[in-house]
Amino acid sequence: MTGDRPARVLVTNDDGVLAPGIRWLARAAYERGLDVVVAAPQSEASGMSAALSAVTDDGRVMFTRTALTGLPEVPAYGVAASPGYIAILAGLGVFGPPPELVLSGINRGANAGHAILHSGTVGAALTAGNGGARALAVSLDVLSPATAGAGSAGAAIDVLDTVDDEARHWSTAAGLAGHLLPWLLDAAPGTVLNLNVPDLPAEQVAGLRQATLAPFGQVQVAIVESGHDYVRTAIEGNGARHVPGTDLAWLADGYAAVTAVRPLGDLPDVRIPAAQAGD
Repeated sequence: MTGDRPARVLVTNDDGVLAPGIRWLARAAYERGLDVVVAAPQSEASGMSAALSAVTDDGRVMFTRTALTGLPEVPAYGVAASPGYIAILAGLGVFGPPPELVLSGINRGANAGHAILHSGTVGAALTAGNGGARALAVSLDVLSPATAGAGSAGAAIDVLDTVDDEARHWSTAAGLAGHLLPWLLDAAPGTVLNLNVPDLPAEQVAGLRQATLAPFGQVQVAIVESGHDYVRTAIEGNGARHVPGTDLAWLADGYAAVTAVRPLGDLPDVRIPAAQAGD
């Protein structure tokens, strides 16, 4: 709460405004009495990081009012823009009062390790944090470590597209996100959290642990074919050994993992001899 009024919350994602995860995340915020608006890409925008891109018509960024199943009270917009751009537009008051809190997700697939640099889900949260809002990126780990070992990773990733996304355990991730909201609302402006949750019933999740970022991501880009003037790539599981205490290690052990992250900044302790003042 801010004074006597509920906190204003933007819910966005990179899977598109009609993805099931965003409905669960918006419901989690709405059921806690927050003032919720949904604005998300009209279509898939994964891997956009914090890109500021949009499809424009005569310089105008277009958006369309959208109805979310089961949430008739929550205004929602499909926007022809990247998640990071949507976070900036919301901060400028395009979708109503600027949000004090930005929730991004629930993403289909974990966003963990240093690979969060490339995530549109995390990119929206970091963009919001850079503007002074508190933010939470939420992802559901749909790639089970048990089925995505070094030998079967490609097949395990391919099979994700055959699973009914509506049947996944979005409620587990939404419940843990809701658990973090009171703390986050009281945190310092600009605080950004990244939450990854196993795709399991809530009672089967081992717990919630604060984690560091793994030195790698859950998946990686691999070259599967190359030739004259072309290359073809694919996404494969990363077979690297898990580092204890990191987000990927906790996920592999059946825990949800939350990490405090921050937008890019300078490194004041790094001294560059050729660039010293007065030289």
